[in-house]
Amino acid sequence: MLRTIAIAGLLTLAGLGLARAASDPDYKTPAKTLFGAVKEPSDDTPHPIGFYAKGCLSGAVPLPLDGPSWQVMRLSRNRNWGMPQLAEYLEKFSADARKYDGWPGLLIGDMSQPRGGPMATGHASHQIGLDVDIWYVPMPDHTLTANERETIPAVSLLMTGRLSVDPQKWSDRFPKLLKRAASYPEVTRIFVSPAIKQELCNTATGDREWLRKLRPWFGHDDHFHVRLACPAGFTACEVQAPPPPGDGCGADLAWWFQPHPPPPKPVKPVPPPKPKPPLTLAGLPKECTDVLYAKDKLEAPVALGADPAGKPVGRDPVKATVGK
Repeated sequence: MLRTIAIAGLLTLAGLGLARAASDPDYKTPAKTLFGAVKEPSDDTPHPIGFYAKGCLSGAVPLPLDGPSWQVMRLSRNRNWGMPQLAEYLEKFSADARKYDGWPGLLIGDMSQPRGGPMATGHASHQIGLDVDIWYVPMPDHTLTANERETIPAVSLLMTGRLSVDPQKWSDRFPKLLKRAASYPEVTRIFVSPAIKQELCNTATGDREWLRKLRPWFGHDDHFHVRLACPAGFTACEVQAPPPPGDGCGADLAWWFQPHPPPPKPVKPVPPPKPKPPLTLAGLPKECTDVLYAKDKLEAPVALGADPAGKPVGRDPVKATVGK
């Protein structure tokens, strides 16, 4: 089955001119088209390359579609790939949320594509295997069908047409879930709706240090976006500066709720700017060319990699176990 999928993927790549060698790369086709066409990870050790919004991923491992405390959604997107550290985080977080917070399980949205890189739809980031979207909808008590995974909607926690949480949907289980998500040292940021951040700022008691990791960003009303830090020793991964000190509940949050006047009209008519050319392979780190054109990792029962010290890291895509 995997070989059939891989062959179909190679045929797709050939149609895009990707069957050429890395010595003759395609610098004209948008990078999002090239990386979106690849169906398998590269046959290499897991390694994040570049920045979260401008990079790629070698040797990606899949998060199993079903685990003891998670299920993957929107399977047609083929975006359940990432670094082993991301898969380990999701296993640990989902199990802890079930054990300690009464959360039945996580519904997992987009992680990364098989080789990371830009996506044709949905995200500017998620390119190096260290980002994941997690729905606010609890995992149901049955294994979802393929059709359900494509059609069940993510549910916004905000009031329609307003930048505030809906009291009919909001409950104390969401702060518990987000605090748990932020509690692990490998997590550097969690993107949430400004309204959700504001609600947490208004109601969180006791230790508020975890609020620092929660960063306001529009479009995160029906899911939250967890970002892991670059793992130690992976020098090709571009480190993001940590969030500013404090709980993030001050002026930087208030900005999202202020009315922003439109820019002044020019005195003389100005021709519209030319559209920005799409990002191509030439605009990504040079290592991404090798990742894109590397041979596929086919029919491996366990997706194996190695940490920077050479210690093997792997996971069984069926049993959802991780070994180090």
